[in-house]
Amino acid sequence: MEKKPLDRRTFLTYLGTGATALAAATTGLGALSETANAQSDSLMRMKPRKKGFKFHPIAPTDKDDLVLPKGYQYEVIASYGDVINKKGDTFGFNNDFTMYFPIDKSSEHGLLWVNHEYTNPLYVEGEKVNGKYTPAQIEKMLYNQGGSIIEVKVKNGKWMLDTNSAYARRVTGLTPFALTGPAKGTAAVNGATSAQGTFANCSGGRTPWNTVLSCEENYEDTSKAANLDQTHYGWVIEVDPFDPNFKVRKHTALGRFNHENASVGISNDGRVVVYMGDDKKDACVYKFVSKGKYAAAKGKDNSKLLEEGTLYAADLANGKWLPLTIEAVREKAAGKADLLEKFKTQGDVVVNAHDAAILLGATPTDRPEDVEISPLDGTVFIAHTNNDKHGNIHGHITRFFEKDEDHGAESFEFEIFAAGGRQSGFSAPDNLTFDSNANLWTVTDISSSKLNSGAWTSFGNNGMFMIPTIGRDKGEAFQFASAPKEAELTGPSFTPNEKTLFLSVQHPGEETEDKANPTSTWPQVRGGNTPRPSVVAITGFKF
Repeated sequence: MEKKPLDRRTFLTYLGTGATALAAATTGLGALSETANAQSDSLMRMKPRKKGFKFHPIAPTDKDDLVLPKGYQYEVIASYGDVINKKGDTFGFNNDFTMYFPIDKSSEHGLLWVNHEYTNPLYVEGEKVNGKYTPAQIEKMLYNQGGSIIEVKVKNGKWMLDTNSAYARRVTGLTPFALTGPAKGTAAVNGATSAQGTFANCSGGRTPWNTVLSCEENYEDTSKAANLDQTHYGWVIEVDPFDPNFKVRKHTALGRFNHENASVGISNDGRVVVYMGDDKKDACVYKFVSKGKYAAAKGKDNSKLLEEGTLYAADLANGKWLPLTIEAVREKAAGKADLLEKFKTQGDVVVNAHDAAILLGATPTDRPEDVEISPLDGTVFIAHTNNDKHGNIHGHITRFFEKDEDHGAESFEFEIFAAGGRQSGFSAPDNLTFDSNANLWTVTDISSSKLNSGAWTSFGNNGMFMIPTIGRDKGEAFQFASAPKEAELTGPSFTPNEKTLFLSVQHPGEETEDKANPTSTWPQVRGGNTPRPSVVAITGFKF
């Protein structure tokens, strides 16, 4: 039988470790030559580094460990149940998004915000009692979601968790939140001006005024189990990691849906723009543009900009951002009594953002998860994880080009930047981040029940990939990490000097049915064989 020729990505992965391999297969910041940089997009806002870290791509594997290229190592910083402060607060379950906030501009000492997306009753709340959770079980469920603020530092050359931190604290499903924006106090949220807690926290973003935005995604199960008003969840929340007196809030102007993340930019005329994805099948891509303009001197007061503005949904066929206003919705709903009854105010529009977007002609897409703005040319990258309803089982990454390079524009063009599948080596792209040399990093989210089987056999465990966005390797995926069994890698974020990458390892051994026989025992460095979601610090990046 004739052997299939190796494509360039496979060739680079298996080439070896000799001098030729170093020249051809080493990827990362150092892979882009000065010539390649000079020939790259003329839109570049930051000049890429000429030198940077390098790595030999790894091959797919089903090993029960976090596998990295030679020369790189990881340290477990915090695992489920670890005490994070003097008060005795503990690190939540199923950590996701991470965001590093330097202390005194240090890349070796800072705060790390970590999302906690959902719980597993096998390890957290336990089995239901007579078909329902008890109040104590509900409290455990709510406490172990939301977010953790932990203080991390390098000591004796290794990253560690500072349990004596004055900053470390939890923001949970029990924390009181203020509602802001057009839905506040309206019938759309049953008159509420505040809400109990945050949960189902998936990804997020950082504001220019140095607060964190965290996103409530699949909130339905928890809110139902806890008997909480579902209209109070599915929002973007804002927290100041450094200031416990900053009132945590939910910004209703940014719409209610299954939020994956919130990526913040500034329009050409100074307004704040937030790009967002709705992580469900046949859902839309959104952005919010503030009415007012950002002023650095106002500091945290800029948070008010997220209370008033225009929410848009993307119409890909026509390259238009459609404003989701009550006027536009009611005009489209003319003659339809049920829709006119549903949409009476702007509060109704933001609470039912998906229905409003579809009504106005926005494009349903294939699970738009992370949306990130390139810091180098301002283009917008969107991870569409997959959609088996339409045969897109491996997903793809799209790239938006806003008109006049303006985040506030109402029209755009787009391209399919990279497609998942055997030809690319990855499937189900999820969270995204960038390094300072125009490389896009993505982690994958193949369902743990599908890993290493069927159409997903060749990918091994979930992984992390680096994809150059300029130069000769543009669009090529190079595998940097492989997750433990049945785990998903999430929330990658670099320190400012890019010598450390923080990464969440979520739900190792997720298919476990009997705690005595777990399908993963990672990370055993914490003792025992119980799999525990954990955040790690990856080092070995050299310049």
